[in-house]
Amino acid sequence: MTMSLQPKRLGFFTRLLDQAGAGERYRVATEQIVHAERHGFDSAWVAQHHFHAAEGGLPSPLVFLAHAAARTSRIRLGTGIITLPLENPIRVAEDAVVLDLLSQGRLEVGVGTGGTPSSFTAFGLDSAHRSEIYERSLATLRDAWNGRPLVGGDMLYPDAPHLNERVWQATFSTWGGTRAGKAGDGLMLSRTQPRPKETPQATLAEIQHPIIDAYLEALPEGRAPRIVASRSLFVADKPEDALRLAEVGLRRVARDFAAKGHVIPGDTLTDLIAALDTHVGAPEDVIESLSRDTTLPRVTDLVFQVHSVDPPHEYILRSIELIAAEVAPALGWRKPVETPEKRIALVR
Repeated sequence: MTMSLQPKRLGFFTRLLDQAGAGERYRVATEQIVHAERHGFDSAWVAQHHFHAAEGGLPSPLVFLAHAAARTSRIRLGTGIITLPLENPIRVAEDAVVLDLLSQGRLEVGVGTGGTPSSFTAFGLDSAHRSEIYERSLATLRDAWNGRPLVGGDMLYPDAPHLNERVWQATFSTWGGTRAGKAGDGLMLSRTQPRPKETPQATLAEIQHPIIDAYLEALPEGRAPRIVASRSLFVADKPEDALRLAEVGLRRVARDFAAKGHVIPGDTLTDLIAALDTHVGAPEDVIESLSRDTTLPRVTDLVFQVHSVDPPHEYILRSIELIAAEVAPALGWRKPVETPEKRIALVR
């Protein structure tokens, strides 16, 4: 079932939540990115999380992506996201420039205000001020890349004004969509997000359409939109295998939510799949469920992650293969044409 005639870009996203120690998480995530490139994916994205291993396994995304860059040759490498209020923006600017040069221009920079309030406390910051810190830090980041004098008069070396064309802003709100649009940045939509109290049964698409509308309305005339839709997707050859592994992963998440005082409505696997906005099954199953997501025809980039299922590594590799072979083509993606030169580079 083809949802749109507009070609899409295809991305792989990881929060590095494999059931293993940190070093092994980094190793298998690298293998997954290499595998995604081998099967034609256009981009790979990693999340940043501080302190909480059950929420995400990677505090230093640019360091990790430098390693991934050395193992790949074509796939674009993105941060989804850097929690900018918790970073020194000049150091982010410097590390991003170096990574972009080492990867031969493959870096995409996703930024956001961040999540867990306790993380701000550890950094000596007040989470209530995250938005204003974010605004200042993003302005400094842009100035640094543009080679403008910073406080004290120094300028970034090397500068990289082109990186301002590869900024993506993540948001849950229409206001955030407007902010990203006015700046001419890309828009990053989450795989799931809280439902408004007044409409607890709203679909993810119903929440995200207004964000896209606000973004497009604010986008400068002549500026091409860039919209990432991240979605939770796990594909297996047999639907019963997908559901069996989903039962394990989603119930683990439900227990974690309950321990923090959050309640997921319902108790069946079907309830959990719906509440966590997850697409699970064989290729024909997930194509059908994704086809009901009316957000997807409006986006430029389809980016899939296995969270919150988080199956074993070998199943993630197979899911990547099935997405590239069957699911993504039904959603408007076309595999890049591989030249002999690219094939040699990938073998290396």
